[in-house]
Amino acid sequence: MQIGLRLHDSAELPLAERLQVIKAQGFTCVHMALSKTAGETAQKAALTPGYAMHLRRTFAEAGLDIAVLGNYQNLANPNPERMKEILEGYKAHIRFASILGCGMVGTETGAPNEAYRYDKEACHSEEALDVFITNLKKVVRYAEQMGVILAIEPVYKHIVWNPKRARTVLDEVASPNLQIIFDPVNLLHGDNLDRRDEVIDEAVSLLGDEIAMIHLKDYVPKEDGSGELACMGCGLGQMDYRAVLAFAKEKKPWIHATLENTVPDKAEASRAFIERIWDEV
Repeated sequence: MQIGLRLHDSAELPLAERLQVIKAQGFTCVHMALSKTAGETAQKAALTPGYAMHLRRTFAEAGLDIAVLGNYQNLANPNPERMKEILEGYKAHIRFASILGCGMVGTETGAPNEAYRYDKEACHSEEALDVFITNLKKVVRYAEQMGVILAIEPVYKHIVWNPKRARTVLDEVASPNLQIIFDPVNLLHGDNLDRRDEVIDEAVSLLGDEIAMIHLKDYVPKEDGSGELACMGCGLGQMDYRAVLAFAKEKKPWIHATLENTVPDKAEASRAFIERIWDEV
């Protein structure tokens, strides 16, 4: 397993310096979302081959992989004009990724409203799933043309909220260029937290072959009765990583696994925590 972190969770420095710090902390890859990274841009017109080559060279000099290029726009937005812009944004990121040399373009799975707001009844409906699949197919077909992997991340509060829905999406789209980012904590909520191990086992069973990347973070349940989870760096909450890491060790030994919700002065401790469990499983 190759452990990295989100670029926007690292110390805010000029990019080359930032990458040197990440490398010195013992990481081998990053999750890069240009829109969330100070000093960078995700504007469609700016995603030129020259920009991609500049970033590719900068990361190579630092000895770091770009594990995933994040593009978290809502593929279930009900506004037709906005959806046209969103689809063009995905195509721009896919073209950019093809030159950048990163592992994949990553995204989540949206909500059927313009605010990208969680509404359980609407988000978990079959209608929302149909809309998402229809728009996702357009993006995946373009990814096929450009030789790029698109990876979706199932999240309880989004449209693809459980492993069965994710399996349905994979089967409906039916493309080797569609893969899965597996974040076990994002599949959890107060509604299913008592079945945590079952949810994780189901994800591994149904999606294991298509899991192309892992996200790792920790959680504690919020005490406000909302069912929400407060997320934090690995080792600071209640998550049990053994099943996830045992799966990776057996089936995906060199997979990119990026830490989430870390802060710069605690990131190394989270990495060491995960590495200890990796050695034990």
